[in-house]
Amino acid sequence: MSSDNKDTDKSIDESQKIKEDNTKINAELKNRLRKYIKKLDDSKTSLSKEECEKIEKETFKQLYQPRLEGDENSYKKIPKFYFKLPRSDEQLAQKLREETRAQFLQKKSKELLDNGELKYLWSLLEKTNNYNMTNNDEVIIEYEDYRKIREEAGAKYKPRVCRAEEEETLHHFEEDPMISTNAVANQLCMSQSKVWFTVSTARLYLYHYTPVHVLEGDSVRKPYLTWEVFARLQAAEGGVGRIRAVSLFNYVMRRVWLQQTRIGLSLYDVTGQGYLREHDLESYIGELVPSLAALDGLDSSFSSFYVCTAARKFLFFLDPLRVGRVRIRDVLSCSFLDDLLELREEDLPMELQEQNWFSAPSALRVYGQYLNLDRDHNGMLSIDELAGYGSGTLTRAFLQRVFQQCLTYDGEMDYKTYLDFVLALENRKEPAAIAYLFRVLDINSQGYLDAFTLNYFFKAIQEQMVTHGAEPVNFEDVKDEIFDMVRPEDPSKITLQDLIRSGHGHTAISILLELHGFWAYENREALAAAGDSPQKNG
Repeated sequence: MSSDNKDTDKSIDESQKIKEDNTKINAELKNRLRKYIKKLDDSKTSLSKEECEKIEKETFKQLYQPRLEGDENSYKKIPKFYFKLPRSDEQLAQKLREETRAQFLQKKSKELLDNGELKYLWSLLEKTNNYNMTNNDEVIIEYEDYRKIREEAGAKYKPRVCRAEEEETLHHFEEDPMISTNAVANQLCMSQSKVWFTVSTARLYLYHYTPVHVLEGDSVRKPYLTWEVFARLQAAEGGVGRIRAVSLFNYVMRRVWLQQTRIGLSLYDVTGQGYLREHDLESYIGELVPSLAALDGLDSSFSSFYVCTAARKFLFFLDPLRVGRVRIRDVLSCSFLDDLLELREEDLPMELQEQNWFSAPSALRVYGQYLNLDRDHNGMLSIDELAGYGSGTLTRAFLQRVFQQCLTYDGEMDYKTYLDFVLALENRKEPAAIAYLFRVLDINSQGYLDAFTLNYFFKAIQEQMVTHGAEPVNFEDVKDEIFDMVRPEDPSKITLQDLIRSGHGHTAISILLELHGFWAYENREALAAAGDSPQKNG
């Protein structure tokens, strides 16, 4: 028999199988509808024509009216959503909360994939024997292979539904074909993801479809291998109906690492509310330091200052409201934790260490600068001592505002406040740094910078020009350049959002803070040409 005849027979078999499946589905649907209609007829035998029409209209509204407000039953009883933390004298309540949190984290730890399960997943990926046509060493996965791998990999890779839950779910749909997945999930106290998984496995037809975004936000433990994961990886690789095995495995590895880190950070979340206070962060970093090979040579007397330096970066960038805590979710989503854990490598190049805030050379540099500025050796910095920071051209007006705006002790700055100051000046392009400097510049706390405010700070720049024997620049020209650069929504005032949105907020601020920043802006073309000349000569 030729290959064409085989393909024809195969296509006929597939179409016949599809027809049989559709026939079964239609028969099941008709059977369920008959049961439902019979149930209605048995309970409404004595209804008049008008009453039947009224019921029909109400049923029509119930089924076809958009559910903009969700399930009406949910508004009859508002569940408890606020749980007050136990007081310090409520020892029993505290112990109960601690034990509950420990049991919860232990349960989450058991749901993680271990090394054996990861190795087994990789072996399944290799068994597909589908290779990229352009790269014979690259394994690719099609969706059918993906589904088979999910079934073979184990229970952790797919939604878990026990037999009792499955039977109870199907029973609800048999009793009432019109019921929604949301209603079933609420009645059974289970997630909509589980309901949908059960329904799709049983190949039932539903009248009420649940929007995808509702399922995406489901609070239940999400399986590793879902159709959504395949679709996202496929879209990232060009959307050709297949994904690379390496991409899938890297996704699983990254997710396992995030979950492990989340559990590790949650151990320091004493209240169990999803955030870490400054003390919690310092405890986490302090216990992490011995595992960082790049910090092996760190002097023990400097350890407390290192921990303070490292924790301060998390608080500066992830705590914009300055409430003294950061969300664990934000810690996981930013790159700071990756930078910190990068120090596990023993032979990290010095160039990378100098660029990493958490490295020993960087921490020693910042602390060394602080000690050098502290001329009276009292452990604090006065305004005169801080004036020597950097190029030494920070204006007096700016420094006075820093001491007015920031927390000081008897008019002097401690190390933690100094760290915020350094982080703001060294990361001027970041929104958190711009917000810090904006609060300093906003002398009247009015939420914007006007011509008066700009003139107040630029006067100090003009005074420094005279001191250095340079001709002072006209303020009106500088003001016009700043407003043209930022392009604020209101042409007479500049807000924080204007500075961030413009992309030139760091330049506008630097012009007002220090003579060095103004000089760099005035000579930007010459500096750019000087930077290009070595490349041309090379």
